[in-house]
Amino acid sequence: MPELPEVETVRRGLTPAMEGRRIVATRVNRPDLRWPLPERMAERLTGAQVLRLGRRSKYILVDLSTGETLILHLGMSGRVLISGVALGQFVHPHPAPQKHDHVVIELEGGARVTFNDPRRFGAMDLTPTEAVADHRLLAGLGPEPLGNGFDETYLAGRLKGRQTPIKAALLDQHVVAGLGNIYVCEALHRAGISPLRKAGRIAAARVAALVPAIRTVLSEAIEAGGSSLKDYRQADGELGYFQHNFRAYGREGAPCPSPGCAGRIHRVVQSGRSTFYCPQCQR
Repeated sequence: MPELPEVETVRRGLTPAMEGRRIVATRVNRPDLRWPLPERMAERLTGAQVLRLGRRSKYILVDLSTGETLILHLGMSGRVLISGVALGQFVHPHPAPQKHDHVVIELEGGARVTFNDPRRFGAMDLTPTEAVADHRLLAGLGPEPLGNGFDETYLAGRLKGRQTPIKAALLDQHVVAGLGNIYVCEALHRAGISPLRKAGRIAAARVAALVPAIRTVLSEAIEAGGSSLKDYRQADGELGYFQHNFRAYGREGAPCPSPGCAGRIHRVVQSGRSTFYCPQCQR
């Protein structure tokens, strides 16, 4: 499932194609994705000007001149494709319609944005912009890990007394918004903290080291995605996926890359998800 850096990459790719432009036509090809789509969705989108594209956690927020915000979640297999406009050094022609093109948005200037989702675990909704923070999908989310509200004092307070493993605590979207399996593994490896350690048993100094580790790994992944957009080569104009060199994730059996560590990366399963870590340098 796309995590915060991938969603931010999609947002950045959509911004020049959508922001400031009017939606001239909308096609909604089915009544639902993960949940029912908004009533009269095509009618409510068509004619609106896109004012701003934002992101909250793993959701893209499209503010419209009608006073509504389109909320988009990619789900597990959702893809956003851009055509008819320059993306990096290439202009992608409009592709032939595909079976799983569920929502198609045509913008002035010729750009087309297509949401394709074979498994239909994605989601879209329309809500008043002034109340978007209270939407059921966004209310109760923790602070953004790259925002000012996320610091060592906050995180130490939220971890205090928790008996769950630190990895599970960081995946709790009420604690911090947008973190997923991949980047939690990476951040814990950089901070030298075992994903198996109970969250409430981590010393304050180690929590303080974890915050910049989270910020760094997310920033590097976003930068890698941004670099891919500058010179985009995918033939269909798909946004949101890029190559990133992970230190731990997916590297079971490989030597630990931490300086001076002779260990190897292990994989265990926590709550049905693979966890990759080095038992020698992560304590």
